[in-house]
Parts: sequence; C-alpha cells; structure tokens
Amino acid sequence: MTARIGNDLDVFELCLGTNVFGWTLDEAGAFAVLDAYAQAGGNFIDTADSYSAFAPGNSGGESETIIGRWMAARGNRDELVIATKVGSLAGVKGLSAATIHRAAEGSLARLQTDRIDLYYAHRDDPAVPQEETLGAFDELVRAGKVRNIAASNFSAERLESALAISARDGLAAYVALQPPYNLLQRDDYEGELRAVCERHGIACVPYFGLARGFLSGKYRPDGPEIASPRAAGVREAYANDRGWAVLAELDRVAAAHGVPVAAVALAWLRAQPTVAAPIASATSADQLAEQIPSATLTLSDDELSALTAASA
Repeated sequence: MTARIGNDLDVFELCLGTNVFGWTLDEAGAFAVLDAYAQAGGNFIDTADSYSAFAPGNSGGESETIIGRWMAARGNRDELVIATKVGSLAGVKGLSAATIHRAAEGSLARLQTDRIDLYYAHRDDPAVPQEETLGAFDELVRAGKVRNIAASNFSAERLESALAISARDGLAAYVALQPPYNLLQRDDYEGELRAVCERHGIACVPYFGLARGFLSGKYRPDGPEIASPRAAGVREAYANDRGWAVLAELDRVAAAHGVPVAAVALAWLRAQPTVAAPIASATSADQLAEQIPSATLTLSDDELSALTAASA
C-alpha cells in the first residue's frame, strides 16, 4: 500500500528510519536491512546529515554515506523516496540560507544522488527569519536539487506561519511534518499541531513510532533486562501501568491477527488522521520483519478504539 506526500511522492506506508546506521549497525548490517526493506516493497527511507554524529569516532553523515553506497551498489535510486534533514549537524547548524545550501550539497554528495525527494528542516530555528529559510529551500526546489520540503519538530504556530509565508510569497511550502508520535506519546501531536496538518493537507510522518522500542513487545513487567544504551531511559518513561495496559491490548490484537506486536502498534499509528507513514528503524532483517506487516494491516474500528482507550 502507498500513501501520497505532496503532489508527487508515493510512499510505502512504513518509512525505514536509519538513525542506527553507522552507530549500532555497521555498513554490512545496514545493507542487509535495506535489502530486506526493498524486497518487501519498501521505498521510503529517512535519514539526516547529523546521523550518526553522536556515536564515538563519528562526525555525522555516516547514515547518508551508507545509503548512498547501497543505492550505487544496487542501482535503484529511481525506485526510492529519500528523505534527509538539515539543521542539526555541527558546522552546518540552523536554517540560514547559507547553511541550507551548504548542507544540501553535502547530503547530495554523501547520498551519491542529484536530488533529495523530501528535505526536512530538522528543527525550528527562531533566530533566522522564516522568509530566509523558505527562500533557500525554494531555490533548491527550483534548481531541481530538492523535490519537496518538510518540517520536523515544529510547533503548530511556527508551522502555520511558515505555510502562510510560502503562500504569500509564492515559495515552496512544507508538505510533511515529522513529529514524535505513538500510542504512548499522543498529546503533543493530537491537538493544534494535527489541526494545522488537517487544514493544509500536510502529511504526518511520525518518528518514535514504537516509543523507542517499548511498543515492540520486548519490554515486559517481569521480563529480562534489555541490554542497550537506551533501555534504562525507555523503562523509566514507559514501564508503568499505562504502558503495560497498552502492551496487553497490543498482545490481544496481535494474537487475533497472527502478527507481531510491533506491527499492530505501527498499524494503529498509520490509521490515525493525517498520518502517511510511520517511521521505524531496525537493527536486523528479523527485526524489520516484525514491522513490515504494519504497512498492509487493517485494524477494525473496535480494535483501534480499544488501543486508543488503553493509551488514554
């Protein structure tokens, strides 16, 4: 199944997040995940120039570089929708015109491509006039280096004002929003931010779709400790009565459909108003296989309502 973003991007309804590439997943492992995703019909890959700068020995751009090498090796660039971001990498931080142009050239080189299909402002930059930011994005679109632009981590007010400026000045406009959103993190999006997206036909491409792994089902009240750098933070955030109640309902629905828990959590997200394709990352082809069914899984109204109620 595909969803439409903007006027010309038809995307698989599960976006592959690649923040783990070059960090917890080496190049060979990343190639295996990318191959499995493409073989399953996936075409929508999300990265950023700042992935995986936070890992020891890295400086940023590692994820883009791996994706670029994979596309070159497979010869499949034209089959894919590549999304990347600008604004968070040391040396090219913020959303000034000069930064955007310089960062775009770096991303294009690492991705070994002549265009970015969906180029996100990684986070808002109040220090730069939105007219300057949108003007720079518009220049990239007119030059054919970017097909569509999008916003990540924007407030409703700033997204609305950016859309108004684009309409007023005839500039390229944001066609997608990337916010954190999942069954256990709903309030930030399910209000005015979603209302802005609904009013303007903006596609939501949520990250943290599995609540940093909690909604995959690997965390359990009496389960073994998870050995990962972020496991303690995940448990602190979600290992409570509400979290366990949501997992119990996910277990019930997953059993009814014969699919993994992760697929149900992502299918619920995909069914929400404005959502085009949730983002999920995987560190192995087996982990990805637990997520892929979400792209075609249709939950009943009763199932959706029960999951929504459990997460209230």
